[in-house]
Amino acid sequence: MAETNEYREQRLASMRALAGMGYEPYGGKYDHEDLKAVRDGFEEGRTVRVAGRLLTIRRMGKMNFCTMNDGTGRFQLIFKRDELSETAFAAFKLLNLGDIIGAEGTLFTTQKGEKSLIVKEWTMLAKALEQPPEKFHGLADQEECYRRRYVDLMTNDESRERFFTRSRLLMEIRKHLWSKGFVEVETPILQDQAGGAAAKPFYTRFNALDKECVMRIAPELYLKRLLVGGMNKVFEMGKDFRNEGIDRTHNPEFTVCEIYEAYGDRTSMEAIMEGLLPHLCDTVIGKRVIEYGEAKTPIDFNPPYRRVAYRDLVKELMGEDWFGLDFAVQLERAKAKGRETATNLELDGVKDELALTHEVYDKLIEKKLMQPTFVTRIPHEFVPLAKTCKDDPSLVDVFEFVVAGRELCPGYTEQNDPIAQREALEHQAGEDTEKIDEDFISALECGMPPTGGLGFGVDRLVMFLTGCDSIRDVVLFPQLKRV
Repeated sequence: MAETNEYREQRLASMRALAGMGYEPYGGKYDHEDLKAVRDGFEEGRTVRVAGRLLTIRRMGKMNFCTMNDGTGRFQLIFKRDELSETAFAAFKLLNLGDIIGAEGTLFTTQKGEKSLIVKEWTMLAKALEQPPEKFHGLADQEECYRRRYVDLMTNDESRERFFTRSRLLMEIRKHLWSKGFVEVETPILQDQAGGAAAKPFYTRFNALDKECVMRIAPELYLKRLLVGGMNKVFEMGKDFRNEGIDRTHNPEFTVCEIYEAYGDRTSMEAIMEGLLPHLCDTVIGKRVIEYGEAKTPIDFNPPYRRVAYRDLVKELMGEDWFGLDFAVQLERAKAKGRETATNLELDGVKDELALTHEVYDKLIEKKLMQPTFVTRIPHEFVPLAKTCKDDPSLVDVFEFVVAGRELCPGYTEQNDPIAQREALEHQAGEDTEKIDEDFISALECGMPPTGGLGFGVDRLVMFLTGCDSIRDVVLFPQLKRV
């Protein structure tokens, strides 16, 4: 801390000295060109104005070199004694790493072929009072990158570019859906009761209306109301909030995109994903095979994607006779399989065949589905808002879309029968019948067309397409413990 204070005092002294020479430490508007545009359109001898942060300073007497970064790229500035006024050259000596300046001069190529700007005059735009980390080599502590994202972005070109990529992905998602006839809408974040998913909400109070409310866990039930009203193709991209755990793929505040199409079904939603993902790869990423995670596992987003039934995946691993076995036999087989794969199967609390089977799927099967896969025909107990399969009412006509061993999104043939929907919600709510959204049921009773729907986590999608295996690397300000 003493060292940090010493640096700060030195910078404060430099700031005061600059002000005394006419260089106000915090300037105003400065018209300039982006450094990327300057580099791309480089023309020897052209006069340009640039602005950005100083990453390096090399003082060499009468000729000094700096590297500037403006967020679009880096460029070399040359401060020569005979090209600057006496005051400007003297003031240059007071600049520190991290300072933001504006500079005007002529473009020049050095003998080593380095495109540069010979500075004729410069102005102070923002004095940095804090010493940059390790001369802009970046933050070594990953958690510090999350806590002080502004420093991470300042020093890490890869991190900054990842968030530019995220922004471009969001734009292209919207463009693609609009091109398919979908309309973007907004639904309430503050809701009277949580619905559309089984998750623990955040609670708050609406003082003006004198009522308790929750932050939404999903926009689904409101989007379906719009289908009832005749908006046949809608999507929403926005925040959901779930007061649950935090890990490498979960953040309590996260961005989702939910899509609903009247007169569609599960297969309509599969078609959307098989169109959207290649589009994003082509327009933003530039390739359809992504190297994912530390292992650099190649993920191929070229359609068509694999389609396989949930029960078939279980039988592939656990044996064709699995669903005909007694629970005790299933339990022993699952424990043996768990040991064989060195996977920690948490089976002690499992009491029935359904829960055990899903534990096997969750711990031993899903994690190994690396390539894009639609897992279909899921047990109806897990998805109360979907229609059952016509040939087997114990299953629902949905998919879980799995990529790199993690679920990216579910897709449904949505339930539009209000009587069946009420029964499913009552079963899910148990004794807490007040949790049933009666207005949603009332909307269904007005008549909702046959519908296909899906919802994917935007953060997780960005993870897959940028090759990251932690959600914190694609969320600018993730939730963290206090320090």
